[in-house]
Amino acid sequence: MPFTVPEHELRFRAGPAAGPGGQHVNRSSTRIEVRWDIAGSRSISDSQRELLLEKLGSRIDSRGVLRVVADARRSQLRNREAAVERLNALVNKALQKPRPRRKTKPPAAAIEKRLAEKKRRGEIKRERRRPGDDE
Repeated sequence: MPFTVPEHELRFRAGPAAGPGGQHVNRSSTRIEVRWDIAGSRSISDSQRELLLEKLGSRIDSRGVLRVVADARRSQLRNREAAVERLNALVNKALQKPRPRRKTKPPAAAIEKRLAEKKRRGEIKRERRRPGDDE
């Protein structure tokens, strides 16, 4: 079951979005910044916190706050929804434990094919030598 960051732990800040858009962009604050304090969150366990701090380290500031920004939409509400969705996706991806890798062995046919190719290449190179250069 995917983890959802509780709404009461999120902090939102609105600001003007960048880029073209004329008067609408200049007058409205549609850009949304969502912040989640991972270090002080009560909704995750200590092991989850460690995992998040390790995996999302480059995106977390020195106080342990994860920040996501959304400004693609013209509506503040849509940008808010997009930012929360992106934050939840980011957290869920970081919390997933990778499946352990199973060691595999190349099939016998592949080994045989590789050795035959090496032999053929060696034969080609041997044919290039001048007669009498044998060691």
